[in-house]
Amino acid sequence: MENGSTTQVGVVGNKGLVGCSIIWGGHSAAWQAIVHSKGDAVRIKAGDAQAAFKRPGVFQDVLLGYMQAILTQVSQIAICNRLHKIDQQLCCWLLINHDQMPGKELFATQALMANMIGVRRESITQAAGHLQQQGFIKFARGTITILDRKGIESACCQCYQVVATEYDRVLGKYIKRITPQTHAIKPQF
Repeated sequence: MENGSTTQVGVVGNKGLVGCSIIWGGHSAAWQAIVHSKGDAVRIKAGDAQAAFKRPGVFQDVLLGYMQAILTQVSQIAICNRLHKIDQQLCCWLLINHDQMPGKELFATQALMANMIGVRRESITQAAGHLQQQGFIKFARGTITILDRKGIESACCQCYQVVATEYDRVLGKYIKRITPQTHAIKPQF
């Protein structure tokens, strides 16, 4: 916004990419990607990605499927942030982020989570405290450890399941789920 405020509209991790508008011939994006977790990334030149996308095949299929999945995620996050309690929004945020990262740890401060969800930091402190009291997470100094994923899923609204189902539907033949926390790319991808 003009005053510098931001909010999260999507989560990209080990199952996604940023820069899709460049692949389709745009010269810039109307949004900003913020990295808030450590990990590896692959970079491809815009011209190479554009050329690969123009050829029918796996790259084009995966990218179009990914765009369907990310549009579903963006839409569902908007719905969730508008209609559901902060505890449920936090559960959805945790699960979507957890799906995008290997392992059981997420790296985010309460201030970052509040900004991503669009609420006050104190609201996140309270919601995270409830989840920690229930034994679902451990939260300490910008690190969230997922202790009971099934518990988080049970406390979440239906928004997470909509997003997860769509990712599996459109990308399932390319991304094999090993566990709820990690993913592996099939060799043909």
